[in-house]
Parts: sequence; C-alpha cells; structure tokens
Amino acid sequence: MGRRTGDETRALLLRVGMQMLLGRGVSAGVQHIRLQEVLRRAGLTTGAAYRLWADQNDYQRDLAVAMVRLRLSSPADYARVAVDKLIADGARGDDIIRAAAEAHVRTSAVDVTDPTDAVDAQQFLIALALRTTADTWPELKEASRQRHHESIAAFAEFYAYLMEAYGLRMKTPLTVTDFTEAMAAMGEGFAVRAMEGLEHPVYHAAEDDDVPTGEWTLFALGVRALVNEFMTPIDATARMPFADAPVTPETPIAPAP
Repeated sequence: MGRRTGDETRALLLRVGMQMLLGRGVSAGVQHIRLQEVLRRAGLTTGAAYRLWADQNDYQRDLAVAMVRLRLSSPADYARVAVDKLIADGARGDDIIRAAAEAHVRTSAVDVTDPTDAVDAQQFLIALALRTTADTWPELKEASRQRHHESIAAFAEFYAYLMEAYGLRMKTPLTVTDFTEAMAAMGEGFAVRAMEGLEHPVYHAAEDDDVPTGEWTLFALGVRALVNEFMTPIDATARMPFADAPVTPETPIAPAP
C-alpha cells in the first residue's frame, strides 16, 4: 500500500474522530475528543497530525465542521418512510401527521434502542448540539447554515408532496418555505428538550375529548395546528383533512391521483 497523502490522512483522522463522537453520544462534544487518542486509534504518530493542524483546537474545529456536514441519510427520508404507504393507502390526514411526528420523536430520542435508528439519532442530535455552538468558529457557523438550508429544501419538497397528495395549498401570503421553517424550529426545539432528558408528552384522547381521538404526541398536535393555520384546500368547497371536526374511518381523505 502506498503512503497516504495529506488529504487522505486528514480524512482518516476526521473519520476516526466522528466515529468516536457517534460512539460516545451527544454529551461528549468535540472538546472531549483528544487528538492523541484519535492518533492512537488510527495507528498514526503525532507528527502526522501536526503537519495538518496547528494544535488540538484546530483539529476539534474541523471535526465539528465535518460532523455537522455529515449526512447518514437524506434529511426527509425518515418522514417519507413513515408515511409513503399510508398515503398510497389513502390514509386520513391525522394518521399522516401522527406517523411522521412519531418518526421525528423517535429519531430525536437520546435513548433509541433500534440500532439503525440509534445511529441516525446520534448523528442528528450531535450535529444539532454543535450547531447551537456555531459562534465558536466561523467555519462551524457556515457549515451550520449550509446544513439548515439543505434540510429546509428537502423538507419543503416533502411537504409540497404531501400538500399535492391531499389537495392543499399555502394560505396567502405564506409559502411552503415559511411552513418548513416553523416546523424546523418546533422539531429542533423538541430535540433539544430530548437532549435535556425531558420526556416527550403523549396524550390518549377519548371520543368526548376536544383533541381528535387516539394517541397524540405533543409534537404531532403542534404540527396539526401549523397545518391548519398555514394551509387551506385548493378546492374552496372542500374541507381540511386535518380540521377539528372528526373524520371517520369510513370517509378517509383520499390522495389526489
């Protein structure tokens, strides 16, 4: 095997650092990833690192930026997986909201037990924690902004897909990007609560409750409220698929062809 280039060594050491972050979880932070330990795990000498970074702080800055830029999956993939079959089956709007919100709550949980979900959850929460400290380095702030814009674009496309399926449009003068920004703020806020160890509220609504019947996460109820305030049916004579009046299982809201 030929000798590594500087770029290859840099990529290796950042990859090892990110693996350590993912293994230790959101509470670790880049300040706990010591360059000497990274070198030891990579099987490299000190000189290999200090030809690339002036000191440990420089390495930790690049590690933070690399983690924020890391994408293990497309931003809206988990939401699409949660609702695609429901949409194809003509599920009610409330069922779509509950399923997508539950997927987000699960992905944001610190104590996820499913191995596949756990890696995605760790990556999302670590990146979110690093983004809250974006002022630490200009490079981290830029990476954070880029990640935010990528996520907004992906989720705006996903929400537009849902709106088309259920015959909805944005209320003027609002845009799907406005809705997506509001959703992101709420979703990330609940994720921060999860990092604080706060349990996500869940409600079991009975038929005589004001909340629609069934099990609801607080996030799902927030999403439902946003949908009703931001969106309206394209057909002025149609009703909202997420309105306060109950929709019975016998009269599901069928998606547009």
